[in-house]
Formats: sequence, C-alpha cells, structure tokens
Amino acid sequence: MSDLRIGPDGLSRCGWVGDDAEYRRYHDEEWGRPLHGDRALFEKMSLEGFQAGLSWITILRKRPRFREVFAGFEPAAVAAFDDADVERLMVDAGIIRNRAKILATIGNARLVLAMAPGELDALMWSFAPAPRAEADRPRAFADVPAVTAASDALSKTLRKAGFRFVGSTTMYALMQSAGMVDDHLVGCHRARA
Repeated sequence: MSDLRIGPDGLSRCGWVGDDAEYRRYHDEEWGRPLHGDRALFEKMSLEGFQAGLSWITILRKRPRFREVFAGFEPAAVAAFDDADVERLMVDAGIIRNRAKILATIGNARLVLAMAPGELDALMWSFAPAPRAEADRPRAFADVPAVTAASDALSKTLRKAGFRFVGSTTMYALMQSAGMVDDHLVGCHRARA
C-alpha cells in the first residue's frame, strides 16, 4: 500500500483508503473532522471498541446495523439493555458478536448516562493536543503513531472511571477519527481542510 493514493476523481488521499468507495467517502467526509456531542462520541467509542482486532472497514460496513440494534447509540436506550438484549445481539450476524464488547458498550452507556450532559464531550476533548504546525504534518504512515501520551492519558482516565475497551491504541484511533488530531498525510487533499 502506498502512503498516498490518487482516487478515480484525481484527488490524492491517505493510502489506507485503497480502492474502496465507502472508505473514500469516510476519509473525505468524516475521518479527521471535529466530532462533538455525547451521543456521537459514545457511538464512536463503542464502534472503536468493537473494531479492536479487526479492520475499520468491517465496522464501517456494519455501522448501519450497529446503529439499528444499538438504538442509534442513545446512551439512555443502551443503558437500559438487559440480558435478553445481550442474547438478541449475540445472534445478530449484522454486527460483531462479541459478548465482552456488547457488555462493555452497555456498561459504558450507563457511565455516560450518569454524567452531566456534555461531560463526555468535554472530557474527551480535554485530551486533544494543540493542532500541529503544518511543517509537522506526517509525511508517511511511518510518521503516524499508534499511541501518544494524550491517548495514554485519555485511556487511563476513562478506565479509572470504569469504561471498558478504551485502550490507548483504541483511543488514538478515536482521536484521529473524531478530529482531535489531524493525521492526514502531506499531499492528501484533506490535509489542507
């Protein structure tokens, strides 16, 4: 895989996009754009947790079904899930059927519900580093870390509060996708956005 890839539209993109149209759309419209709101960040945290050990495109393709069966990731609705809901989710081939991740999502929803409105958003964004200078933008995949001191600190804070499936690598992926950091490579058409 090349560090940059020219799409069929002639635009240069981060090479992880490959030739997949849905990945291209995700890269152009979502990845690295600032995402705010407790519900939106709870969804992102949940999906990043389900992604652990899998490729993001797998989650992206299953995201509509995840949204359907997890009540749009409304924390109050997910927090009310019971054992019957867990069993319902465990037989749904449209999602990742991992009991530990399902239980973590429900438990995490309960923690979000116990927070004041806007508190999850404020907490997560408090770990966003200052925007990097353009001269410091990554030039190659090798320049993009898997974890940072900020993702370590966010992970540790969330785990201390009782959240699960929020390891440092998972939190750095969330920080990238939610626009807390901008890891579009030099030369990517989104690097200027």
